[in-house]
Amino acid sequence: MDPAASAIPATVYIVDDDAEVRTALAWLLRSRRVLSESYASAEAFEAMLAERTAQGLQQRQAACLLLDVRMPGMSGLALFERMAERGEIEAIPVIFLTGHADVPTAVASVKSGAFDFCEKPFSDNALVDRIQAALQASGQHLQARHARRQLGRRLDELTEREREVMRLVVDGMPNKLIADQLNISVRTVEVHRARVFEKMQVKSAVELANLLRPPSSA
Repeated sequence: MDPAASAIPATVYIVDDDAEVRTALAWLLRSRRVLSESYASAEAFEAMLAERTAQGLQQRQAACLLLDVRMPGMSGLALFERMAERGEIEAIPVIFLTGHADVPTAVASVKSGAFDFCEKPFSDNALVDRIQAALQASGQHLQARHARRQLGRRLDELTEREREVMRLVVDGMPNKLIADQLNISVRTVEVHRARVFEKMQVKSAVELANLLRPPSSA
Protein backbone atom coordinates (compact mmCIF):
# COMPACT_ATOMS: atom_id res chain seq x y z
CA MET A 1 0.00 0.00 0.00
CA ASP A 2 1.23 3.47 -0.88
CA PRO A 3 1.84 5.29 2.45
CA ALA A 4 0.72 8.56 0.94
CA ALA A 5 -2.55 7.00 -0.20
CA SER A 6 -3.22 5.43 3.20
CA ALA A 7 -2.88 8.86 4.82
CA ILE A 8 -6.16 9.88 3.14
CA PRO A 9 -8.97 9.94 5.75
CA ALA A 10 -10.64 6.54 5.61
CA THR A 11 -12.05 3.96 7.97
CA VAL A 12 -11.99 0.19 7.81
CA TYR A 13 -14.76 -1.45 9.81
CA ILE A 14 -13.90 -4.87 11.26
CA VAL A 15 -16.76 -7.19 12.18
CA ASP A 16 -15.63 -10.53 13.60
CA ASP A 17 -16.63 -12.43 16.72
CA ASP A 18 -13.00 -13.53 17.30
CA ALA A 19 -11.27 -10.96 19.51
CA GLU A 20 -7.82 -12.11 18.40
CA VAL A 21 -8.73 -11.60 14.75
CA ARG A 22 -10.08 -8.13 15.48
CA THR A 23 -6.93 -7.19 17.38
CA ALA A 24 -4.62 -8.55 14.68
CA LEU A 25 -6.49 -6.75 11.89
CA ALA A 26 -6.57 -3.48 13.83
CA TRP A 27 -2.81 -3.73 14.42
CA LEU A 28 -2.19 -4.50 10.73
CA LEU A 29 -4.20 -1.47 9.65
CA ARG A 30 -2.59 0.76 12.25
CA SER A 31 0.82 -0.26 10.92
CA ARG A 32 -0.32 0.96 7.48
CA ARG A 33 -1.70 4.23 8.91
CA VAL A 34 -5.32 3.29 8.32
CA LEU A 35 -8.00 3.97 10.92
CA SER A 36 -10.27 1.12 11.96
CA GLU A 37 -13.29 0.43 14.12
CA SER A 38 -13.98 -3.06 15.47
CA TYR A 39 -17.28 -4.77 16.27
CA ALA A 40 -17.74 -8.16 17.89
CA SER A 41 -21.00 -8.94 16.10
CA ALA A 42 -23.05 -8.10 13.05
CA GLU A 43 -25.77 -6.82 15.39
CA ALA A 44 -23.39 -4.29 16.95
CA PHE A 45 -22.31 -2.97 13.56
CA GLU A 46 -25.92 -2.87 12.35
CA ALA A 47 -26.85 -0.88 15.47
CA MET A 48 -24.11 1.65 14.67
CA LEU A 49 -25.43 2.06 11.12
CA ALA A 50 -29.00 2.43 12.40
CA GLU A 51 -27.96 5.08 14.92
CA ARG A 52 -26.10 7.01 12.25
CA THR A 53 -29.14 6.88 9.97
CA ALA A 54 -31.41 8.02 12.80
CA GLN A 55 -29.15 11.04 13.27
CA GLY A 56 -29.36 11.86 9.57
CA LEU A 57 -25.67 11.14 9.05
CA GLN A 58 -24.24 9.70 5.86
CA GLN A 59 -20.94 8.12 4.93
CA ARG A 60 -18.72 11.05 3.96
CA GLN A 61 -15.27 9.51 3.86
CA ALA A 62 -13.94 6.39 2.20
CA ALA A 63 -14.64 3.18 4.09
CA CYS A 64 -14.84 -0.57 3.70
CA LEU A 65 -16.01 -3.47 5.82
CA LEU A 66 -14.00 -6.59 6.71
CA LEU A 67 -16.79 -9.02 7.51
CA ASP A 68 -16.58 -12.54 8.90
CA VAL A 69 -18.99 -14.90 7.18
CA ARG A 70 -19.87 -17.09 10.18
CA MET A 71 -20.72 -15.51 13.52
CA PRO A 72 -23.15 -16.29 16.35
CA GLY A 73 -26.47 -14.53 15.88
CA MET A 74 -26.70 -12.58 12.64
CA SER A 75 -24.29 -13.99 10.07
CA GLY A 76 -22.01 -11.86 7.98
CA LEU A 77 -23.98 -12.85 4.90
CA ALA A 78 -27.24 -11.68 6.49
CA LEU A 79 -25.65 -8.34 7.38
CA PHE A 80 -24.33 -7.98 3.84
CA GLU A 81 -27.78 -8.66 2.39
CA ARG A 82 -29.34 -5.99 4.60
CA MET A 83 -26.70 -3.46 3.62
CA ALA A 84 -27.19 -4.31 -0.06
CA GLU A 85 -30.96 -3.78 0.25
CA ARG A 86 -30.33 -0.34 1.74
CA GLY A 87 -27.83 0.57 -0.99
CA GLU A 88 -24.88 0.88 1.40
CA ILE A 89 -22.35 -1.47 -0.20
CA GLU A 90 -21.08 1.04 -2.74
CA ALA A 91 -20.16 3.58 -0.07
CA ILE A 92 -18.93 0.79 2.22
CA PRO A 93 -17.59 -2.07 0.03
CA VAL A 94 -17.60 -5.44 1.79
CA ILE A 95 -14.63 -7.81 1.90
CA PHE A 96 -15.61 -11.16 3.40
CA LEU A 97 -13.19 -13.02 5.66
CA THR A 98 -13.87 -16.71 5.18
CA GLY A 99 -12.77 -20.13 6.27
CA HIS A 100 -12.20 -22.74 3.58
CA ALA A 101 -15.68 -24.19 3.98
CA ASP A 102 -17.23 -20.77 3.38
CA VAL A 103 -15.49 -20.02 0.07
CA PRO A 104 -18.48 -21.02 -2.15
CA THR A 105 -20.72 -18.73 -0.09
CA ALA A 106 -18.20 -15.90 -0.37
CA VAL A 107 -17.90 -16.36 -4.14
CA ALA A 108 -21.69 -16.20 -4.44
CA SER A 109 -21.74 -13.02 -2.37
CA VAL A 110 -19.18 -11.38 -4.67
CA LYS A 111 -21.52 -12.10 -7.57
CA SER A 112 -24.24 -10.37 -5.53
CA GLY A 113 -22.17 -7.21 -5.05
CA ALA A 114 -19.57 -7.90 -2.37
CA PHE A 115 -16.22 -6.35 -3.23
CA ASP A 116 -14.10 -9.46 -2.61
CA PHE A 117 -13.27 -12.20 -0.12
CA CYS A 118 -10.08 -13.31 1.60
CA GLU A 119 -9.66 -16.84 2.84
CA LYS A 120 -8.28 -17.43 6.33
CA PRO A 121 -5.40 -17.56 7.04
CA PHE A 122 -4.82 -14.65 4.71
CA SER A 123 -1.69 -12.89 3.52
CA ASP A 124 -1.33 -9.50 5.19
CA ASN A 125 -0.06 -7.86 2.02
CA ALA A 126 -2.77 -9.38 -0.17
CA LEU A 127 -5.48 -8.31 2.26
CA VAL A 128 -4.12 -4.78 2.53
CA ASP A 129 -4.03 -4.52 -1.25
CA ARG A 130 -7.71 -5.45 -1.45
CA ILE A 131 -8.56 -3.02 1.36
CA GLN A 132 -6.80 -0.22 -0.50
CA ALA A 133 -8.73 -1.06 -3.67
CA ALA A 134 -12.01 -1.11 -1.73
CA LEU A 135 -11.26 2.26 -0.12
CA GLN A 136 -10.48 3.70 -3.53
CA ALA A 137 -13.78 2.39 -4.91
CA SER A 138 -15.60 3.85 -1.91
CA GLY A 139 -13.95 7.23 -2.37
CA GLN A 140 -14.84 7.31 -6.07
CA HIS A 141 -18.46 6.48 -5.28
CA LEU A 142 -18.66 9.20 -2.63
CA GLN A 143 -17.10 11.77 -4.98
CA ALA A 144 -19.59 10.87 -7.72
CA ARG A 145 -22.47 11.09 -5.25
CA HIS A 146 -21.28 14.52 -4.11
CA ALA A 147 -20.97 15.69 -7.72
CA ARG A 148 -24.53 14.55 -8.48
CA ARG A 149 -25.86 16.46 -5.49
CA GLN A 150 -23.93 19.57 -6.44
CA LEU A 151 -25.32 19.32 -9.96
CA GLY A 152 -28.83 18.93 -8.60
CA ARG A 153 -28.45 22.08 -6.49
CA ARG A 154 -27.23 24.08 -9.48
CA LEU A 155 -30.13 22.86 -11.61
CA ASP A 156 -32.58 23.83 -8.89
CA GLU A 157 -31.33 27.42 -9.13
CA LEU A 158 -32.36 27.73 -12.79
CA THR A 159 -35.62 29.36 -13.80
CA GLU A 160 -37.90 27.53 -16.22
CA ARG A 161 -36.84 29.82 -19.06
CA GLU A 162 -33.18 29.24 -18.25
CA ARG A 163 -33.80 25.50 -18.37
CA GLU A 164 -35.37 25.87 -21.82
CA VAL A 165 -32.42 27.87 -23.09
CA MET A 166 -29.98 25.41 -21.50
CA ARG A 167 -31.56 22.41 -23.25
CA LEU A 168 -31.30 24.15 -26.65
CA VAL A 169 -27.74 25.28 -25.98
CA VAL A 170 -26.76 21.71 -25.11
CA ASP A 171 -28.39 20.58 -28.36
CA GLY A 172 -25.93 22.85 -30.16
CA MET A 173 -28.48 25.39 -31.34
CA PRO A 174 -27.14 28.94 -32.02
CA ASN A 175 -28.62 31.93 -30.23
CA LYS A 176 -30.60 33.12 -33.28
CA LEU A 177 -32.43 29.80 -33.64
CA ILE A 178 -33.03 29.59 -29.90
CA ALA A 179 -34.56 33.06 -30.03
CA ASP A 180 -36.82 32.05 -32.92
CA GLN A 181 -37.93 28.83 -31.24
CA LEU A 182 -38.70 30.50 -27.91
CA ASN A 183 -40.07 33.66 -29.52
CA ILE A 184 -37.72 35.94 -27.61
CA SER A 185 -34.98 38.32 -28.69
CA VAL A 186 -31.40 37.25 -29.32
CA ARG A 187 -30.32 39.63 -26.56
CA THR A 188 -32.65 37.88 -24.12
CA VAL A 189 -31.19 34.53 -25.14
CA GLU A 190 -27.70 35.89 -24.51
CA VAL A 191 -28.70 37.05 -21.03
CA HIS A 192 -30.28 33.68 -20.15
CA ARG A 193 -27.31 31.82 -21.61
CA ALA A 194 -24.88 33.86 -19.50
CA ARG A 195 -26.94 33.20 -16.36
CA VAL A 196 -27.06 29.48 -17.12
CA PHE A 197 -23.28 29.38 -17.50
CA GLU A 198 -22.84 31.31 -14.26
CA LYS A 199 -25.23 29.16 -12.23
CA MET A 200 -23.90 25.90 -13.66
CA GLN A 201 -20.31 27.13 -13.18
CA VAL A 202 -19.20 26.45 -16.76
CA LYS A 203 -17.58 28.61 -19.44
CA SER A 204 -18.75 26.98 -22.66
CA ALA A 205 -21.57 24.98 -24.22
CA VAL A 206 -19.23 21.98 -24.53
CA GLU A 207 -18.41 22.11 -20.83
CA LEU A 208 -22.12 22.38 -20.04
CA ALA A 209 -22.93 19.38 -22.23
CA ASN A 210 -20.19 17.34 -20.55
CA LEU A 211 -21.50 18.30 -17.13
CA LEU A 212 -25.01 17.15 -17.99
CA ARG A 213 -23.96 13.96 -19.77
CA PRO A 214 -25.17 10.85 -17.90
CA PRO A 215 -22.34 8.85 -16.29
CA SER A 216 -21.09 5.92 -18.33
CA SER A 217 -22.37 2.51 -17.26
CA ALA A 218 -19.18 0.88 -18.50
